[in-house]
Amino acid sequence: MGFLILVLAGAVLLMLPISSKDRTVTPFIDSLFTSVSAGCVTGLIVKDTQTSWSLFGQVVILALIQIGGMGVLTMTTFFTRLMGRNIDIRSRAAMQEAVSAPNMGDIAKLTDFIVKGTVLFEGLGAILVMPIFVRDFGLAKGVWYSIFMSISAFCNAGFDLMGSAGGECSSLTFYADNPVVNIVFIALILTGGIGFLTWSDIRTYKLDFRKYSTQSKIIIVAELFLIVIPALYFYIYELTDAPAGERFLEALFCAVSPRTAGFNTIDYNDFSGCGLAITIILMLIGGAPGSTAGGMKITTVAIMWAAMISVLRHEKAPALFKRRINHDTVASAIAVFLLDMHLFLIGSITIATIESLPLVTTLFECASAVATVGLTMGITSGLSTASKLILIFIMYGGRVGGLTLVFAATGRKSTMNDKYPADTVAVG
Repeated sequence: MGFLILVLAGAVLLMLPISSKDRTVTPFIDSLFTSVSAGCVTGLIVKDTQTSWSLFGQVVILALIQIGGMGVLTMTTFFTRLMGRNIDIRSRAAMQEAVSAPNMGDIAKLTDFIVKGTVLFEGLGAILVMPIFVRDFGLAKGVWYSIFMSISAFCNAGFDLMGSAGGECSSLTFYADNPVVNIVFIALILTGGIGFLTWSDIRTYKLDFRKYSTQSKIIIVAELFLIVIPALYFYIYELTDAPAGERFLEALFCAVSPRTAGFNTIDYNDFSGCGLAITIILMLIGGAPGSTAGGMKITTVAIMWAAMISVLRHEKAPALFKRRINHDTVASAIAVFLLDMHLFLIGSITIATIESLPLVTTLFECASAVATVGLTMGITSGLSTASKLILIFIMYGGRVGGLTLVFAATGRKSTMNDKYPADTVAVG
């Protein structure tokens, strides 16, 4: 409900004439699409952010990104504490689930850490790119662009203001060969995407990896694997026309941004089928739980891999880093995976049918939507109202979470399946 109220309020504000550059009323479907994309930190757009929206409209979009990235519950909890009020048990429980916290006791401290960490990283990012943007766009625009895009990068949103530099919807292609811009945005995407609990472990235990929680260990190891292997593939097979230095930056950016930032320094229409398939997989996996990133989450995929390996080894339960994963966690991982895959595949097939587009193009678009990434092959603005509504639903479901939507609808009522007699069904 918090996200729903947020995006509807954003849509109303973006409809106002003051929000558009030409001072006209923006159609509701386009305002709603933009609001959902910003609030769900996706980055898919039907109108270029810099050339279509006024400063007021851009501020509204940035506010949606910041609230959506940090989470509605995090912001509510922070302002509740700021006003000197106590956080009740129900709010603590909701907050614990929202940020994947291990216990309710430290929710207040964790909220403070999330807010302070967000301000710190976003501020540093803005300061580092500010000299370049001020040089290219002037003082006022340079400062605003730095702040806007630093917040967008840390929140893994993918909204940019580069329409006046590289052309509408050009993202960061104008800075494909700039090492400072590339490295700063990669760092912001990763810091926002590995999760606040992982940063809490790093702050507490420094470089003593053995003391990290199992979740943090899974995230850090998987992050390294999901960056290095795809980057090597992109460098060797996809970006062969670029000079060596630029090629390295592009390959690294192509490995990091799909999980799930939405900025791009290359045109994905130039990728081969294999390159697009790898990018789709990276988008669907996403970032860490309790982070600004979307996707089905690294831990979900890691647990499913561990479950598969445990079956192949005839083990009673999967284990990671010498810690057994309980059955309920495995079942939840499977549920998250299947719910996201249903949204992804049904949405892709439906839009491909409605728009008469190649399936690979709509697969890319819907993977970007359900994982709240924002990468596109350039079809978003030309979609019909029906297809935009499908993407709106997919973005909302991807950000809020399929399990959350089902639990909210059903009230988590147990069907008491344990009263039924057990039976064996062959699989595989």
